[in-house]
Amino acid sequence: MSGAALALVLSAAVLHSGWNALSTRGQNPLCFLWSAGTLATVLCLPLGVRALLADGFPASALPYVFATIVLHAVYFYALGRSYRSGEFSLVYPIARGFGVALVPIFALLLLDERLSPLGSTGVALVVVGIVCLQLTSRGWTGMVAQLSHVGPGTWWALFTGVMTASYSLVDKAGVAHLHPVPYIALMFLGMNLLLLPVIMADSTALRREWAANWRTILIASVLTVTAYLLVLFAFRLSKAGYVVAAREVSIVLSALIGSLWLKEGRLGPRLAGAVVVLAGVACVALAR
Repeated sequence: MSGAALALVLSAAVLHSGWNALSTRGQNPLCFLWSAGTLATVLCLPLGVRALLADGFPASALPYVFATIVLHAVYFYALGRSYRSGEFSLVYPIARGFGVALVPIFALLLLDERLSPLGSTGVALVVVGIVCLQLTSRGWTGMVAQLSHVGPGTWWALFTGVMTASYSLVDKAGVAHLHPVPYIALMFLGMNLLLLPVIMADSTALRREWAANWRTILIASVLTVTAYLLVLFAFRLSKAGYVVAAREVSIVLSALIGSLWLKEGRLGPRLAGAVVVLAGVACVALAR
């Protein structure tokens, strides 16, 4: 990987972990995420419309766009519930790592793509890291007993990971039919419209979130779009496997942010679990 590509990916990892951490500071994480996504739509939609006017919208892309909208809506709902129920330094590595580990498993079941030994090792490391993070939230004694008392934040994070794997497979096929810029713009637009009834069911919470955190929401929306664009540019400079592996440095960053900034607990155990997850993700990403 070139130095320029590495710099882009590492910057994207910092921004991604940053906007996720900011969302946990909101009074209602789901309202925060939806608000940031709405502003992100405003930021990227003009570029998407411009691309659509220039190249058109192929009918073959419609099923993929529809599927990614639905999956991303469920993903953001689950992510909001995760952050409302669990600590950032535990939820984020699980949601990110589990999703990446599931991609080759889903590909095996749906596309008959076989796991390599390195990929299988990566999946196993992700599972071990997730178990370590779960134990971190409850201490290191009585491990067997603790495994039967998984908190709601962990369950929502695991479900978020399932959604991540699902939309990753859809998007892998979707961008072959439609350029990534209009693809992601339509995804943001459709996702926010689909979640609108859920958000408006508690419009008071939405108004409170805007009143208390509108500046942070604005920052998070800019970080979201910028992180995505940096990854797009990195894909143009380096192999996809290297980019995917490097961007998951955000998993380790989440342990640092959660422990040092959000004061969620001791850094050592969280960092150890996050590093194991990261190692597994790297194996999956680099497997051939």
